Amino acid sequence: MSFAALVGLGLSALTRNRLRAALTVLGIVIGVAAVIATLAIGQGARAAVQAQIRSLGANTLTVIPGTITASGARGGMGSITTLNPDDALAIKRECPAVDAVAPGVRTLAQVVAGDANWSTQVQGTTADFSIIRQWPVESGVFITDSDVRGAAKVCVLGKNVARELFGDVDPIGATVRLKDIPFRVVGVLATKGGTGWGGDQDDTILVPITTAQRRLMGITHVNWVVASAVSESQVDAAVTQITDLLRQRHRIHPGDNDDFFIRTQLEAANTAEATSRVMTLLLASIAAVSLLVGGIGIMNIMLVSVTERTREIGIRRAIGAKRMDILMQFLVEAAFLSLAGGALGVGLGTVAASLISSLARWPTMIEPSAVALAFGFASMVGLFFGFYPARRASRLDPIEALRYE
Repeated sequence: MSFAALVGLGLSALTRNRLRAALTVLGIVIGVAAVIATLAIGQGARAAVQAQIRSLGANTLTVIPGTITASGARGGMGSITTLNPDDALAIKRECPAVDAVAPGVRTLAQVVAGDANWSTQVQGTTADFSIIRQWPVESGVFITDSDVRGAAKVCVLGKNVARELFGDVDPIGATVRLKDIPFRVVGVLATKGGTGWGGDQDDTILVPITTAQRRLMGITHVNWVVASAVSESQVDAAVTQITDLLRQRHRIHPGDNDDFFIRTQLEAANTAEATSRVMTLLLASIAAVSLLVGGIGIMNIMLVSVTERTREIGIRRAIGAKRMDILMQFLVEAAFLSLAGGALGVGLGTVAASLISSLARWPTMIEPSAVALAFGFASMVGLFFGFYPARRASRLDPIEALRYE
């Protein structure tokens, strides 16, 4: 028999029991939709995390002071003050894989502007900070090298701080007080968003690092040095160069531990990537169980169909139909059920992902590969579970089948 004739016979058989066929297809539809929706949630979460990491600065490395041991007890990272501004200058000057460097300090302060006040973090930094963090100003200007050299009393406000202190009024040129010291507002940073772990990057004030050290904190060391590599491929080279330079500057002998730590955004990105991949696979695996249930439903209905059509199979064999014709007819029916369920499931899964994104405010992302995976898996499930009933039908003895009532 031709393939077209087999398809016609299969569709004709399915239309005799439309409700039963529709309920069988429903199992595949739900399974495919669940797989696509869960993959969309997983991919969306991964994209959101990666975007959050990118917002912290591309190719960024952070050098943090090391630990100190006193009476056998080790302090945490930053418990010693081994980094200073000269280290940052040396890194920029002597590490070819490094593009920009910005030392930094941080303190908390109550900032006052007229009748308004707000508690926030104050960061002392340099002009390269904006380049490293890819954080431009929305209005005004950023801290300049001359501001750092002169320890100028100027500041750049984060978006949230500007809103809390000035509302909708442009704060450029206004005066705010930090620890009773007046600072002139020269810029407002563009919106950066949250950190992904509960923090708010826009809730900050930036001042020249020299001003923060001398007037706000009374220190000479720095809390960290943030740098950016020339390119993503040069991050490892930058880490090696910075490590070698600081060990030399800090006179660390071979075999001794470093008195600093270096953290990169690539580490965070790789960790987040691995975590989100595992979660996505877990969600998809759980959803795939419903596809297997749908496949079992196809096998059940096809076995029932073989039993109901035993006499029909005997008649077809008696008038010349081959075993392969019978096998292919039932396989076509199983394939149609799985393909129809897969197509409807793709549509339902797409709609479900859109509803989740709009109603629950969860990021979702549907990738073509996820659709192809779900549809292909549904097709294989249908053929796998449809093969046994088709084979059973093809192996019926024609004489016995004709006697079946």
